[in-house]
Amino acid sequence: MEQVAFRQMKDGTQEEYVFLERLEDEFNQGLVDRLLRALRHLDNSLSGYQVSRLEHSLQSAARAEADGADEDMIIGALLHDLGDELAPYNHSQLAAAIIRPYVRGEVTWVVHHHGLFQKFYYAHHFGDDPNERDRYRDHPWYQSCVDFCERYDQAAFDPDYPTPPLEHFEPMLRRVFSRTPFDPAVIGEEHPLER
Repeated sequence: MEQVAFRQMKDGTQEEYVFLERLEDEFNQGLVDRLLRALRHLDNSLSGYQVSRLEHSLQSAARAEADGADEDMIIGALLHDLGDELAPYNHSQLAAAIIRPYVRGEVTWVVHHHGLFQKFYYAHHFGDDPNERDRYRDHPWYQSCVDFCERYDQAAFDPDYPTPPLEHFEPMLRRVFSRTPFDPAVIGEEHPLER
């Protein structure tokens, strides 16, 4: 079989769905390569900063690594702005959706909310509330997101910071994304993202 015969999913046979599942499994094996390409593409993305979006992402991950963060958080830092091009108004949520099957729930929550928490540093310039993040003050991962933004994100626009190349993080990225998706032993307890 080279392709299924059905035109509506409800008409598919077991044989067709087994065939599609095999193709999906083969396709998913290239996920890390697609993530690496997407990261490299950030080198020619949003301008105006002293570093490219790729350099910012690498520097965020390097800062997390230097701070002693675990691999989940380092990969969260590396991929936190991956959604900038396709979802400029909700890039945090797109990045969180990408990492969610492979990292603990805390990292997903932090990446999901970092865009809002980052407003602490600049919202006042636009007459907005820089403390909007405080609606999550009672959340168990609130401080983790505050720390992520302070240590790894808002500080990672320094062209002089010693930042390793993407290849430095590739083995770690491959390890994290080789995990069984949604393994409860990895993702642990998930808190509602909007809570």
